Amino acid sequence: MRWTRAAGRGLLVLVVLLTGYVTSGAQAREGQGGGGRGPLTLATAGDLTGYLGPLLDGWNRAHPGERVTLVELPDSADETRAQMATDLRAGGGGRFDVLNIDVNWTPEFAAAGWIRPLPRERFALGSFLRPVVGTATYDGRLYAVPYVTNAGLLLYRKDVLAAEGVPPPRTWAELEHQAETIAPRHGLGGYAGQFLPYEGLTVNAAEAVYSAGGTILGDEGERVTVDSAAAREGIGFLARGVREGWIPRAALGYKEEESKQAFQDGRLLFLRNWPYAYAVASGEGSKVAGRIGAVPLPGPDGPGTSVLGGSNLAVSSRARHPDSAARLIAYLTSESVQRQVLTRGALPPVRAALYDDPALVRAFPYLPTLRESVLRAAPRPKSPHYDQVSLVVQAAVQDALTGRQTPGAAVRRLARELAAVSSH
Repeated sequence: MRWTRAAGRGLLVLVVLLTGYVTSGAQAREGQGGGGRGPLTLATAGDLTGYLGPLLDGWNRAHPGERVTLVELPDSADETRAQMATDLRAGGGGRFDVLNIDVNWTPEFAAAGWIRPLPRERFALGSFLRPVVGTATYDGRLYAVPYVTNAGLLLYRKDVLAAEGVPPPRTWAELEHQAETIAPRHGLGGYAGQFLPYEGLTVNAAEAVYSAGGTILGDEGERVTVDSAAAREGIGFLARGVREGWIPRAALGYKEEESKQAFQDGRLLFLRNWPYAYAVASGEGSKVAGRIGAVPLPGPDGPGTSVLGGSNLAVSSRARHPDSAARLIAYLTSESVQRQVLTRGALPPVRAALYDDPALVRAFPYLPTLRESVLRAAPRPKSPHYDQVSLVVQAAVQDALTGRQTPGAAVRRLARELAAVSSH
């Protein structure tokens, strides 16, 4: 999946770790509880950067009796989720023990009873960036451990803004003005995000609503909160951009890769994307390498609110070797391994201290901005029916962006359809 989902195409990685953990006191103790230690299976939705193998080699050398086998699931987030759900619903032991699930799947999997709650004291949650822990909880309990995180950034052409003598935008008004006036003078499109109707559109829409001070759902998905002036302002901002042309109509067909390519090819002044786009656009072969900068997403009156991306390590309710599962999760979220998650996989780590490491900041200049964005970020709407919630958001917002509905009508429709989903 995309990172969402997601640096390099490694932000698309959904590592699905397959092991287990037991919640009872007797089973939680090391070496006790019906085979608490033993071999594990780990599945990933396309380890596109190849970083995970070396991490698991390190574990396997140190734990020969608890070897991890890697299984790669499809690239597509939807296909990955479908295969996980099929396995978790099936009888018997199941193939999957520990699952590295997209952060927005935690409530759904927990409510379905597919993953088991975890004891907070077993993991170094206090060392993580504060907001990421919230993505791993449901109904007040910890059901997973954050593994990688992410937040959207505003990438911009710093050479163009320097030539114009203006700083990068901090507000929507500044972004709109610069996209509308500066971009055409340099033969560029103004601003783009991910506006094709898929999960990326849900993310972009949620960020617009959150940045305006609104919400979409409350109370773990039981209450619909989207019918608000803030939601109309956020969706209206995006719809106005398409209508007035400072968001190119081509952006209505963009996912992460298409939007990144447009920016990398020198066709855009501003781009909302995950940090991987910064890394790739700064690399060899990019037409804008050395000429890009990154700042937090703007909002109506200052920095806005990104949606949190990333993934969490959750444990199947039918895990075979629960103590080994807990130990593997602790290993993969340790500071030394989290450093390799960044340096080998270009995936944003959950350990807060790594964002202040001078050597890492030199190698990944966007880290301070990313840290700021993560600390201001919020999860996507929490719901046990998240897949349906996302489809409803995509359809309504697409109609607002294409002009088939006004932003106000789209928000009212969203409220009605989300209420129907929440009542299931």
